[in-house]
Amino acid sequence: MPARGGRWAGFWEQRARQLQRQVQAKEERIVELETENAILHLKLAEYQEMTGKSSHAATRFCLLCDEQEGLQRGTRSSLAQLCRVIQKVKQDRKELRSSSLDLLRDCQGQQQDCGSEIVTAVQGAQRHHEAVLAWQSKAGCLEQSLRETTERYQLEKQKRKQLHNRLVETVLVRWDRPGHPWINKTYNFERVYGPAESQRVVFEEVCPLLTSLLDGLISENPSRSPKVAVSVVEVYNNDIFDLLAKDSCAVTSGVKREVLTTKAGKKEIPSLTYESVHSTEEFLTLVDGRLRLRAKHATLVHADSSRSHLIITVTLTTAPSWDSPANRQSDVSLLKEPDCPSPRQPATGRRHSAAHRTSSWSPGAAPEGPTGHMEQVHAKLQLVDLAGSECAGVSGVTGAALRETSFINRSLAALADVLGALSERRGHVPYRNSKLTHLLQDVLGGDAKLLVILCVSPCRKHAAETLQSLGFGTRARQVQRGPARAGRVAPRTPR
Repeated sequence: MPARGGRWAGFWEQRARQLQRQVQAKEERIVELETENAILHLKLAEYQEMTGKSSHAATRFCLLCDEQEGLQRGTRSSLAQLCRVIQKVKQDRKELRSSSLDLLRDCQGQQQDCGSEIVTAVQGAQRHHEAVLAWQSKAGCLEQSLRETTERYQLEKQKRKQLHNRLVETVLVRWDRPGHPWINKTYNFERVYGPAESQRVVFEEVCPLLTSLLDGLISENPSRSPKVAVSVVEVYNNDIFDLLAKDSCAVTSGVKREVLTTKAGKKEIPSLTYESVHSTEEFLTLVDGRLRLRAKHATLVHADSSRSHLIITVTLTTAPSWDSPANRQSDVSLLKEPDCPSPRQPATGRRHSAAHRTSSWSPGAAPEGPTGHMEQVHAKLQLVDLAGSECAGVSGVTGAALRETSFINRSLAALADVLGALSERRGHVPYRNSKLTHLLQDVLGGDAKLLVILCVSPCRKHAAETLQSLGFGTRARQVQRGPARAGRVAPRTPR
């Protein structure tokens, strides 16, 4: 604003000088006219002297007088016009001076306002800078506290795992058969449930192990937008069928799948169907609908006997986020059998559940962070319901059902062989002897938490099947498993 006022002041000063020069020129013209008028008076005097000499001169003199009068009238008119111009110039000059003073006062007021605003802004910036420094200090303290809390959490998690693996309960089997040796065997397990205990009690015992599936994911960081996908397959007559791709209630599925080994050494089923779920209700509805498609037949032992092994896989994937190296991988595997059978249902079935939590790198998907990369975490839970082994003479199956029984027993025997090889730490583990063990190779031999729940009958007439199931569980419990990719085997006792 001061610069603008200066330009206007210079303009009006220049205009005043121009008007002064014009007034000076008019005044010089008046002096010239007055000089000419004096000269004319002198000539008039000369003509008057000459009047008496000649009439011709008198006439000429009269003409000169008339001319002089005309000139005088023109001079008076010019003088009057010049006076009016001078008055107007003086008035303009007065108005210019007044407006210049107003403009100067306005500029000075605005300059003072701007100075006050600048001072206020500088003071505010200083306060903000001090606040930022305070928040940075507080953030540093919080980061240190977070690191300490994370270390304590990891330590407590290790302690929980160690305490969990120390729990042991026993099952005592006494069997006296005529003509056979007396059987008095004790089997050690981490938990034994009686016939009167409900499914809720069993679930409450299993729940902490399932909770470890989500350690570091949803409960600790809900902002990572987890997505849940479900696949359902059955192993029927040593073939794998995709039940989510099934569109009819036929005994066998219309879409057969194969197990392949990836470059990373993992087992996967190409083109397997996955469906996203967003709530517990959606999951239960999906699973319930696919359970109806499972191959089943009535036998003398069970009116709705499962003729295949069912594998339900729940995969949880979180959005990319920064993570610490200590929390990048953790696996869980579970083995579980059906509910306790009635006296008409021998306890030879086994239900297997597996869960993993792994992480996959996303190179190039995001800029490097504190750990060098951003990662996407995957958690996998597998619930496997194994078909029960059968004695054809007891179940009364024939024809196609007898062939199903043969495949069921062979696959369960292959699973027992795998568990035996793992417990004895043999150099070769026969995973490929069955599609079931081949599919579950990552669970059985990988770094995953494994839980086996055996359902046995306390009835004397089912003692043979009970001993068979308890022996299977004992072999599974002897398996020492650990992270294969780390080049070591860490003891991890399954249930």
